[in-house]
Amino acid sequence: MVFREVTASHVVTIDGYSRTKKLCYGEFFSHTFMAAGHRWCLRYYPNNIDYNVSARKWISMYLQLDKSYNTPDVKARFTISLLNGYGEAVSSYTYFRNWTHRFTPRGEEKGFPKFIKRKALEYSTYLLEDSFKVRSVVVVPPPKDITVTKETKKKEDAPAESFVVVPPPDMHQHLAYLLSSGEGADATLVMDDGEMFRAHRSILAARSAVFKAELLSPMQEVTSASCMSIKDIKANVFKALLQFIYTDSLPDIDEGEPMVTAQQVLTAADRYGLERLKLICEDKLCNYISTTSVGTVLALAEQHGCDGLKKACLNFLMSGSNLKDAIVTDGFDHFANSCPSVLKVLLTKVVL
Repeated sequence: MVFREVTASHVVTIDGYSRTKKLCYGEFFSHTFMAAGHRWCLRYYPNNIDYNVSARKWISMYLQLDKSYNTPDVKARFTISLLNGYGEAVSSYTYFRNWTHRFTPRGEEKGFPKFIKRKALEYSTYLLEDSFKVRSVVVVPPPKDITVTKETKKKEDAPAESFVVVPPPDMHQHLAYLLSSGEGADATLVMDDGEMFRAHRSILAARSAVFKAELLSPMQEVTSASCMSIKDIKANVFKALLQFIYTDSLPDIDEGEPMVTAQQVLTAADRYGLERLKLICEDKLCNYISTTSVGTVLALAEQHGCDGLKKACLNFLMSGSNLKDAIVTDGFDHFANSCPSVLKVLLTKVVL
């Protein structure tokens, strides 16, 4: 009989993500594992557990006692985390249930209906070779009605098997708070439309060599009221840029015109030397290549030195009748006029 809190974790690898998306909403894949002396099921809903149409863009993750085993009720807390390529929990996709739940073999599952948006997963580095990993940590507390005798006290004093659960890094949350609150800010960044953002010189300089040169040069006077004009960048784009600088993650830009926003953020990232953000946007744009957009995207790729995006565009144009359909669009005219050398390479490939 266990008298101490027992903690156990299990990592589930979900292979063939693109195939799992074919399931209907409310349908799930289940993985069974042993943890804390009990058999559990991790349920993965690729198109959400909810029947609401607006919820279907979210992946759901739920935990349940295995119904196929006749086990007593279990009281437990749990955490479900998305893992990065190093097997570390991604703090922005780590969800806690810190209060104790009663799990029964025939009871309902418990979990997180909005674990991660499908597009967010697809555009992230956490989806590798069409698979991703999730860790479930289960904590089972000791029964409250145990009477501790001298004999059990000796057992309690003896070393017991246990695990230390280290919480995921949360530095990005603290930095995000600094950005949103403006606490300690010593720079004001002013957009063309007059919108202003309060920021911290040292953080901007640490993340961008361009900001470092502009904000920390010997000629720059350091005062809390100092203002810097930001030209030719929309406020929503610069806001996304700032969030990346402070948190190393790109906010959700899938609403509205995601392709246009991704192009604008890529341009801003290149301007301020944020290579990782530039690559994230480049990867996003690969998913928006079509006969109507390929000319514009290819011109952008050539202008900003995006080799991967450029290759994706050229491969698209070489497939089937895509070149024939794309060549009559306005975007392709813009590409032909602005990038004649790339057009020559493309035509050479077609001829050969």
